[in-house]
Amino acid sequence: MLFNLANLPYWIFLGMGVLLFLLVIVSGGGDDDIDIDADVDLDVDLDVDADVGTDTDSDADGDLGGIQILGWLGIGKAPLILLLATDCSLLGLFGWMFNVMIGGVTGSIPTGFLAGVVSVMSLFLTLVTGGFISRPIGKIFASFGEDTSSDRFIGCHGTVSSATLPKENQGKIGQVDVLDPARNLVTVNATLPTWATVIPKRGNKVLVIDRHHHNYLVILKDSTDQQAWLDNAY
Repeated sequence: MLFNLANLPYWIFLGMGVLLFLLVIVSGGGDDDIDIDADVDLDVDLDVDADVGTDTDSDADGDLGGIQILGWLGIGKAPLILLLATDCSLLGLFGWMFNVMIGGVTGSIPTGFLAGVVSVMSLFLTLVTGGFISRPIGKIFASFGEDTSSDRFIGCHGTVSSATLPKENQGKIGQVDVLDPARNLVTVNATLPTWATVIPKRGNKVLVIDRHHHNYLVILKDSTDQQAWLDNAY
């Protein structure tokens, strides 16, 4: 029953879901999709408000109900590609599971009307659960696409967390809280280049300009050192 060819349509859906999940991993979680969806939704809402105004409360209630239904299905709440990956995987999994369960009881894979019932049940459960789980799954898969190299901090801004920052030739290190391109706050060891003229203190904003073996080189943000570095004076 488990590998009966009657389950082929559900295998196809499951395979499509897996392929879409792989695409999500490569693309870094598909967060851009949800930003686009949010912008489009906002523009549409503003246009509707401008055209309709407050003519009828019933129309507004109807629009609100439609938006709530779409949100309940996960549309606009999670990246579209992730939602499709989740729904395809769940539809294939639920359909395959129901076919095997019913086949185990009746002795044969459902056909005809019973097969249609299985499809409807699988689709209903997919729509109910897909919207709820796609958002947290998106956060998990987003981490696969993040740049984890040490050089990702170069060009990022940070905040000095130690009392001060020593120069690289002093044999000491300080610490800086840096916000990487993925918006993760990471504490790194840091020193100043030997040519730096301004000493940052705790709470000052700094710019990461280079990486050494065990620490990063930083300079005070919006300072003469930053301007000198930008002008390639050193």
